[in-house]
Amino acid sequence: MTQELVSLTIIMAVAAVSPIVAQLIPGRFIPQTVLLLAAGAALGPYGLGVIEVNDAVKLLNELGMAFLFLLAGYEIDPKRLAGHQGKVGLLTWGITLGLAWLVVTFLPFFTKQGINGIATVIALTTTALGTLMPILKERSLEGTPIGDAIISYGTWGELGPILAMAILLSTRTGWQTMLVLGAFLAICLLCAMLPTKALKTGHRLYRFLTENANTSSQTLMRLTTFLLIFLVTISALFELDAVLGAFAAGFILRYIIPDGSKSLEMKLEGVGYGFLIPVFFVVSGAAINVRAVAGRPALLVAFIVMLMLIRAVPVYVALSLDKRENPLSSHHRVTVALYCTTALPIIVAVTSLAVKVGTMQSDTASTLVAAGAITVFLMPLLGSITYQVADIHPVTAVREIAHTPSEWRAIVREHVQVRALLHHQDRLKRMAETLESLEKQEGLNGLDSRRAELVERARLEIDRQLKELGLDPQLTTQLPHNYRYPKN
Repeated sequence: MTQELVSLTIIMAVAAVSPIVAQLIPGRFIPQTVLLLAAGAALGPYGLGVIEVNDAVKLLNELGMAFLFLLAGYEIDPKRLAGHQGKVGLLTWGITLGLAWLVVTFLPFFTKQGINGIATVIALTTTALGTLMPILKERSLEGTPIGDAIISYGTWGELGPILAMAILLSTRTGWQTMLVLGAFLAICLLCAMLPTKALKTGHRLYRFLTENANTSSQTLMRLTTFLLIFLVTISALFELDAVLGAFAAGFILRYIIPDGSKSLEMKLEGVGYGFLIPVFFVVSGAAINVRAVAGRPALLVAFIVMLMLIRAVPVYVALSLDKRENPLSSHHRVTVALYCTTALPIIVAVTSLAVKVGTMQSDTASTLVAAGAITVFLMPLLGSITYQVADIHPVTAVREIAHTPSEWRAIVREHVQVRALLHHQDRLKRMAETLESLEKQEGLNGLDSRRAELVERARLEIDRQLKELGLDPQLTTQLPHNYRYPKN
């Protein structure tokens, strides 16, 4: 027990220090997840060896992965899946799966590396939506057209591989697999329908649960945790991956409370991101054999390149062909495609399963997990860069400079000012929406009044900055988003 506590203490010390280090890094371009993975690799069995991945740590690791996929499933809006963008996202993922199969099957490189199995195909089609959600929140992309597109395409990049793992990596025959999945689906439907019926009828038990949700009983939190562990256990009994049960629990939870519950979400995120999910990432890093990865640099680079070609390119093409529904500039389409190429949790799950059944060597699994860890750092970084330069319209600027090279300084300065205008305009719009929602509330208490005052001060500060640009703040709200320059 002492060694288990020592390992957990070190893991939680890493979890506590990581956000502080991420904040101190200029530009905050390294997500906390990357620091957790790197620390796990450095301190784990293949590094300094101070973290021992024993049975107790493995259990917490499994619960961390379960909470990560619970929150990922909870973020999915069923209406989004059934909508136009959701259908396009499904079709795009299907094309991605086909491309991955062709590349892994017929490209000699993968055959020589011994990873031409279905596990590699699935790993090349994934999007780490659960990992991306906190990054999107940190970068204020949630609720924007870009954030909505990332979630729509990323949803199938998470859900599709989970279903593919259950069907294609099963050791059962085809009809047995479908029978087990049918039974699992029936249990999930039952778990979703019972609370919904109680909600509609106003059952006394449901009223008791909601009334005691924020007391010491924590009824809704306990039931949510029970639902998660119950479906993960059912997955284990049915010999399905735990990821399927965890994801289903999150999806069911969203179905039961379609409008969400801020109180419950804060508690789930507190338990998840505050404790269990950091354990999962540190232990995932500890599973990376750094020496094995260093010995196969070609596989590491090739896998990341294949991820970009197989996952990012189809997403970009789909967004380009669907411009009427998704009128994003070319740079913003690249941003969405890059974010959707972020992969890790599914790679960890699928490679672990492949190693367990003997279809993949542990050194190869370490290399693929390391590649997934790199995408968590690299893809959001590249996506952030393309997002930042999009409103500068660099292609248009280059054309103008080519036409009048002597005016290059003025052209660059003007494009930068336009981007600054649009950035401030977006901030002004968000601040105005926040203030308007506060003003509509009846009987503002002291806290809300202070928030309203802060919002008003922020509005005045933005107006001041706009005036420094030589622009009239009264006119900015009338400007279209592609002000002055056409979209590239």
